[in-house]
Amino acid sequence: MKKEYWFILIAYIAMQLSSLFGVPLVLFIADALGQNPENMQILAVAYWLVISFTVTLIITLLLLRKEMKRGLDRDASPAASSVGWAIGGIFLAMIAQATAASIENMIGIEMGSENTQQIIRIIEASPIVILISSVIGPILEEIVFRKIIFGSLHKRFNFFLSALISSVIFALAHFEPEHVLLYSAMGFTFAFLYVKTKRIIVPIFAHVAMNTFVAVIQLNQDNMQKWLEEMEKMQSFISFF
Repeated sequence: MKKEYWFILIAYIAMQLSSLFGVPLVLFIADALGQNPENMQILAVAYWLVISFTVTLIITLLLLRKEMKRGLDRDASPAASSVGWAIGGIFLAMIAQATAASIENMIGIEMGSENTQQIIRIIEASPIVILISSVIGPILEEIVFRKIIFGSLHKRFNFFLSALISSVIFALAHFEPEHVLLYSAMGFTFAFLYVKTKRIIVPIFAHVAMNTFVAVIQLNQDNMQKWLEEMEKMQSFISFF
Protein backbone atom coordinates (compact mmCIF):
# COMPACT_ATOMS: atom_id res chain seq x y z
CA MET A 1 0.00 0.00 0.00
CA LYS A 2 1.26 3.49 -0.83
CA LYS A 3 2.55 5.56 2.06
CA GLU A 4 -0.01 8.27 1.21
CA TYR A 5 -2.77 5.71 1.76
CA TRP A 6 -1.37 4.84 5.18
CA PHE A 7 -1.34 8.52 6.13
CA ILE A 8 -4.97 8.85 5.01
CA LEU A 9 -5.98 5.82 7.07
CA ILE A 10 -4.21 7.25 10.11
CA ALA A 11 -5.89 10.64 9.59
CA TYR A 12 -9.31 8.98 9.25
CA ILE A 13 -8.88 6.89 12.42
CA ALA A 14 -7.59 9.95 14.30
CA MET A 15 -10.67 11.87 13.13
CA GLN A 16 -12.99 9.12 14.42
CA LEU A 17 -11.30 9.24 17.83
CA SER A 18 -10.82 13.00 17.96
CA SER A 19 -14.26 13.72 19.46
CA LEU A 20 -12.96 12.32 22.76
CA PHE A 21 -10.95 15.52 23.24
CA GLY A 22 -12.44 17.75 20.52
CA VAL A 23 -15.95 18.03 21.94
CA PRO A 24 -14.71 18.81 25.50
CA LEU A 25 -12.36 21.40 23.97
CA VAL A 26 -15.26 23.14 22.19
CA LEU A 27 -17.28 23.06 25.44
CA PHE A 28 -14.35 24.55 27.34
CA ILE A 29 -13.97 27.37 24.82
CA ALA A 30 -17.73 27.99 24.84
CA ASP A 31 -17.74 28.15 28.64
CA ALA A 32 -14.80 30.59 28.57
CA LEU A 33 -16.81 32.79 26.20
CA GLY A 34 -19.75 32.79 28.60
CA GLN A 35 -21.96 30.26 26.80
CA ASN A 36 -24.23 27.95 28.77
CA PRO A 37 -22.54 24.49 28.72
CA GLU A 38 -25.90 22.69 28.83
CA ASN A 39 -27.13 24.51 25.74
CA MET A 40 -23.82 23.81 23.98
CA GLN A 41 -23.77 20.02 24.41
CA ILE A 42 -25.21 19.05 21.03
CA LEU A 43 -23.76 22.12 19.29
CA ALA A 44 -20.27 21.18 20.48
CA VAL A 45 -20.67 17.80 18.77
CA ALA A 46 -21.92 19.54 15.61
CA TYR A 47 -19.06 22.04 15.54
CA TRP A 48 -16.43 19.36 16.07
CA LEU A 49 -17.93 17.17 13.35
CA VAL A 50 -17.64 20.05 10.89
CA ILE A 51 -14.07 20.87 11.95
CA SER A 52 -12.72 17.30 12.09
CA PHE A 53 -14.33 16.02 8.89
CA THR A 54 -13.40 19.13 6.89
CA VAL A 55 -9.77 19.07 8.05
CA THR A 56 -9.50 15.34 7.32
CA LEU A 57 -10.93 15.78 3.81
CA ILE A 58 -8.44 18.58 3.10
CA ILE A 59 -5.56 16.39 4.34
CA THR A 60 -6.83 13.49 2.22
CA LEU A 61 -7.10 15.55 -0.96
CA LEU A 62 -3.63 17.03 -0.41
CA LEU A 63 -2.16 13.54 -0.01
CA LEU A 64 -3.90 12.42 -3.22
CA ARG A 65 -3.05 15.50 -5.28
CA LYS A 66 -0.26 13.80 -7.25
CA GLU A 67 -2.49 10.83 -7.99
CA MET A 68 -5.31 13.11 -9.13
CA LYS A 69 -2.94 14.96 -11.46
CA ARG A 70 -2.06 11.69 -13.20
CA GLY A 71 -5.66 11.37 -14.28
CA LEU A 72 -7.97 8.39 -14.64
CA ASP A 73 -7.15 4.72 -14.83
CA ARG A 74 -6.74 3.78 -18.49
CA ASP A 75 -9.37 1.06 -17.97
CA ALA A 76 -11.91 3.53 -16.54
CA SER A 77 -15.37 3.47 -18.06
CA PRO A 78 -16.30 6.19 -20.56
CA ALA A 79 -17.97 9.28 -19.10
CA ALA A 80 -21.45 8.43 -20.43
CA SER A 81 -21.32 4.90 -19.03
CA SER A 82 -20.05 6.18 -15.69
CA VAL A 83 -22.91 8.66 -15.43
CA GLY A 84 -25.34 5.83 -16.07
CA TRP A 85 -23.75 3.66 -13.38
CA ALA A 86 -23.67 6.59 -10.95
CA ILE A 87 -27.40 7.21 -11.35
CA GLY A 88 -28.26 3.51 -11.44
CA GLY A 89 -26.05 3.00 -8.41
CA ILE A 90 -28.43 5.08 -6.31
CA PHE A 91 -31.22 2.59 -6.98
CA LEU A 92 -28.90 -0.38 -6.51
CA ALA A 93 -27.89 1.00 -3.09
CA MET A 94 -31.54 1.52 -2.14
CA ILE A 95 -32.46 -2.01 -3.21
CA ALA A 96 -29.49 -3.44 -1.30
CA GLN A 97 -30.41 -1.45 1.79
CA ALA A 98 -34.09 -2.44 1.62
CA THR A 99 -33.22 -6.12 1.11
CA ALA A 100 -30.75 -6.14 4.01
CA ALA A 101 -33.25 -4.32 6.25
CA SER A 102 -35.91 -6.93 5.43
CA ILE A 103 -33.52 -9.77 6.29
CA GLU A 104 -32.56 -8.07 9.55
CA ASN A 105 -36.24 -7.65 10.40
CA MET A 106 -36.94 -11.33 9.67
CA ILE A 107 -34.23 -12.45 12.08
CA GLY A 108 -35.50 -10.16 14.81
CA ILE A 109 -33.27 -7.12 14.53
CA GLU A 110 -35.20 -3.93 15.21
CA MET A 111 -35.47 -1.66 12.19
CA GLY A 112 -34.09 1.85 12.35
CA SER A 113 -30.62 3.19 12.97
CA GLU A 114 -29.71 4.99 16.19
CA ASN A 115 -26.68 6.39 14.36
CA THR A 116 -28.96 7.96 11.72
CA GLN A 117 -31.34 9.33 14.34
CA GLN A 118 -28.47 10.89 16.27
CA ILE A 119 -27.16 12.55 13.12
CA ILE A 120 -30.65 13.89 12.34
CA ARG A 121 -30.88 15.41 15.84
CA ILE A 122 -27.51 17.09 15.34
CA ILE A 123 -28.58 18.42 11.91
CA GLU A 124 -31.76 19.85 13.44
CA ALA A 125 -29.61 21.69 16.00
CA SER A 126 -27.02 22.80 13.44
CA PRO A 127 -28.16 22.44 9.78
CA ILE A 128 -24.60 22.84 8.41
CA VAL A 129 -23.89 19.29 9.61
CA ILE A 130 -25.92 18.01 6.65
CA LEU A 131 -22.85 18.86 4.54
CA ILE A 132 -20.89 16.38 6.65
CA SER A 133 -23.46 13.57 6.59
CA SER A 134 -24.42 14.01 2.94
CA VAL A 135 -21.24 15.20 1.19
CA ILE A 136 -17.95 15.25 3.10
CA GLY A 137 -18.62 12.03 5.04
CA PRO A 138 -19.47 9.93 1.96
CA ILE A 139 -16.47 11.31 0.04
CA LEU A 140 -14.11 10.32 2.86
CA GLU A 141 -15.74 6.91 3.30
CA GLU A 142 -15.48 6.06 -0.38
CA ILE A 143 -11.83 7.10 -0.52
CA VAL A 144 -10.98 5.13 2.64
CA PHE A 145 -13.15 2.02 2.32
CA ARG A 146 -13.41 1.62 -1.45
CA LYS A 147 -10.35 3.27 -3.04
CA ILE A 148 -7.83 2.38 -0.33
CA ILE A 149 -9.04 -0.68 1.59
CA PHE A 150 -11.08 -2.44 -1.12
CA GLY A 151 -8.68 -1.33 -3.88
CA SER A 152 -5.65 -2.67 -2.01
CA LEU A 153 -7.37 -5.98 -1.21
CA HIS A 154 -8.61 -6.39 -4.78
CA LYS A 155 -5.02 -6.39 -6.04
CA ARG A 156 -4.48 -9.63 -4.10
CA PHE A 157 -7.89 -11.28 -3.82
CA ASN A 158 -11.04 -11.75 -5.90
CA PHE A 159 -13.90 -9.27 -5.87
CA PHE A 160 -16.13 -11.16 -3.43
CA LEU A 161 -13.51 -11.58 -0.70
CA SER A 162 -12.18 -8.03 -1.13
CA ALA A 163 -15.68 -6.57 -1.03
CA LEU A 164 -16.64 -8.74 1.95
CA ILE A 165 -13.67 -7.70 4.08
CA SER A 166 -13.86 -4.00 3.19
CA SER A 167 -17.66 -3.92 3.61
CA VAL A 168 -17.56 -5.52 7.06
CA ILE A 169 -14.89 -3.01 8.14
CA PHE A 170 -17.09 -0.25 6.68
CA ALA A 171 -20.06 -1.60 8.67
CA LEU A 172 -18.16 -1.87 11.95
CA ALA A 173 -16.82 1.68 11.51
CA HIS A 174 -20.42 2.91 11.97
CA PHE A 175 -20.44 1.44 15.51
CA GLU A 176 -23.75 -0.37 15.03
CA PRO A 177 -22.77 -4.06 14.99
CA GLU A 178 -26.42 -5.13 15.00
CA HIS A 179 -26.75 -3.56 11.53
CA VAL A 180 -23.59 -5.07 10.08
CA LEU A 181 -25.64 -6.71 7.29
CA LEU A 182 -27.27 -3.41 6.34
CA TYR A 183 -24.03 -1.45 6.06
CA SER A 184 -22.19 -4.36 4.43
CA ALA A 185 -24.85 -4.58 1.72
CA MET A 186 -24.29 -0.93 0.89
CA GLY A 187 -20.52 -1.44 1.02
CA PHE A 188 -20.82 -4.30 -1.49
CA THR A 189 -22.89 -2.10 -3.79
CA PHE A 190 -20.39 0.75 -3.73
CA ALA A 191 -17.47 -1.67 -4.22
CA PHE A 192 -19.26 -3.11 -7.26
CA LEU A 193 -19.75 0.37 -8.72
CA TYR A 194 -16.07 1.16 -8.19
CA VAL A 195 -14.72 -2.03 -9.75
CA LYS A 196 -17.22 -1.80 -12.60
CA THR A 197 -16.25 1.73 -13.64
CA LYS A 198 -12.74 2.17 -12.18
CA ARG A 199 -13.88 5.66 -11.18
CA ILE A 200 -14.15 6.47 -7.44
CA ILE A 201 -16.43 9.38 -8.31
CA VAL A 202 -19.17 6.89 -9.25
CA PRO A 203 -19.65 5.29 -5.79
CA ILE A 204 -19.07 8.74 -4.26
CA PHE A 205 -21.99 10.13 -6.28
CA ALA A 206 -24.27 7.21 -5.36
CA HIS A 207 -23.27 7.41 -1.68
CA VAL A 208 -23.80 11.19 -1.53
CA ALA A 209 -27.20 10.88 -3.20
CA MET A 210 -28.21 8.00 -0.91
CA ASN A 211 -27.26 9.86 2.28
CA THR A 212 -28.91 13.07 1.08
CA PHE A 213 -32.12 11.21 0.26
CA VAL A 214 -32.22 9.57 3.71
CA ALA A 215 -31.53 12.91 5.45
CA VAL A 216 -34.27 14.72 3.52
CA ILE A 217 -36.79 11.97 4.28
CA GLN A 218 -35.88 11.88 7.98
CA LEU A 219 -35.99 15.66 8.33
CA ASN A 220 -39.39 15.90 6.66
CA GLN A 221 -41.17 12.99 8.32
CA ASP A 222 -43.79 15.22 9.94
CA ASN A 223 -44.57 17.03 6.68
CA MET A 224 -44.76 13.74 4.80
CA GLN A 225 -47.12 12.31 7.41
CA LYS A 226 -49.40 15.35 7.09
CA TRP A 227 -49.31 15.05 3.30
CA LEU A 228 -50.28 11.36 3.49
CA GLU A 229 -53.13 12.18 5.86
CA GLU A 230 -54.39 14.88 3.46
CA MET A 231 -54.19 12.43 0.56
CA GLU A 232 -56.18 9.86 2.55
CA LYS A 233 -58.84 12.46 3.34
CA MET A 234 -59.03 13.47 -0.32
CA GLN A 235 -59.32 9.84 -1.40
CA SER A 236 -62.12 9.26 1.11
CA PHE A 237 -63.89 12.38 -0.16
CA ILE A 238 -63.63 11.25 -3.79
CA SER A 239 -64.77 7.73 -2.89
CA PHE A 240 -67.86 9.19 -1.17
CA PHE A 241 -69.01 10.49 -4.55
